Amino acid sequence: MRKKAIVCVDDESIILDSLGEQIKNIFGDEYLYESAENAEEGLEVIEELAHEDVDVLVIVSDWLMPGKKGDEFLIEVHKKFPRIVKVMLTGQADEEAINNAIKNAELHAYISKPWSAGDLERVIKTGLSKIENKG
Repeated sequence: MRKKAIVCVDDESIILDSLGEQIKNIFGDEYLYESAENAEEGLEVIEELAHEDVDVLVIVSDWLMPGKKGDEFLIEVHKKFPRIVKVMLTGQADEEAINNAIKNAELHAYISKPWSAGDLERVIKTGLSKIENKG
């Protein structure tokens, strides 16, 4: 059986640590957890995992990052890996960026910072159920 992963991208390591801890508390060892500190690194992580036959199921990305913004990053991910469920987690994104990600990256959900573990769990689980229903 292929391994499955959840990837988080944020330029703040404390956010990545917190997300990783919450995801591990929710799912245990059911999924690999990988992180990246910018869009370029995030894409590299996803491509490396794909090369290793690991299915990236969900990506949680910040919007305001140095270099490429989260909506642009998620659109790029969507073009290469359309089945990945995309979630934007941010306190900074404007409505135009969110709409851009919805329209061009099939954004599954938007979560505002600070977020609750319950919101994170609900959004990831509904995203995972979308994948399962698609087969």
